[in-house]
Amino acid sequence: MSECKVIAICNQKGGVTKTTTTANLGIGLAMRGKRVVLIDADPQADLTAALGCPDSDSLQITLATIMDKVIRDEPIDPVEGILYHPEGVALVPSNMELSGMEMALVQAMSREFTLKSYLDILKKDYDYAIIDCMPSLGMITINALAAADSVIVPVQAQYLPAKGMTQLMKTIQRVKKQINPGLKIDGILLTLTDMRTNLARTTADTLRRQYGGVLKIYQTQIPIAIKAAETSAVGKSIYTYDKGSKIAEAYADLTREVLADGERNKTKSALCR
Repeated sequence: MSECKVIAICNQKGGVTKTTTTANLGIGLAMRGKRVVLIDADPQADLTAALGCPDSDSLQITLATIMDKVIRDEPIDPVEGILYHPEGVALVPSNMELSGMEMALVQAMSREFTLKSYLDILKKDYDYAIIDCMPSLGMITINALAAADSVIVPVQAQYLPAKGMTQLMKTIQRVKKQINPGLKIDGILLTLTDMRTNLARTTADTLRRQYGGVLKIYQTQIPIAIKAAETSAVGKSIYTYDKGSKIAEAYADLTREVLADGERNKTKSALCR
């Protein structure tokens, strides 16, 4: 059985396509034969809606339910609450109940590892687990970073939110130092790009200049596309909804980059043994 890689899609700024990236990277990996589970770690439940379940508040079992079981030390069935999307990915859904979990975690033992305890049970059946993080750096996001092997950071290309990036990097480094020594940043993903504009080109250049020496900047850039926003309403990936489009090609390219990085890391690990 292959080892599951857990990736957190994280940026405390909203509107940078975290959910769209989670869904389309996950389904892109599934299209290439990988077993993929997506985890909606945002009480707004955008990922749950994007994968065909807009009425998330009617769900009996969600991520909040499962995390509450972990806190109470109750047994967990790995398949309970899992939803299955017709394009080949599994989903741990979310709803507004997850917002109450922030307070519950404050009182919990080993509070940073609640999500990790669940994923350690769940991920045995998958090659990839991808977490759609909420746009904040609260306890749920800390749980996601504690559970993850690596982080992909989507950054909007219209401007560079340098202060926000600095705060996120500090949080990731703090989690790495204090909670999860193996955590690493897979790369920064430029999203909502329109390279016809000077501002977008300047942003990309600034990002590569400031971070390119220490962090991978994905070659793939995700363009602005109205169709990408429309996919949430129909519960389909961009590959199905707008096959052959520039944004579908971009997410396919990102998927290939992620897979190639995974293969390189496996080779490095093998050589170091």
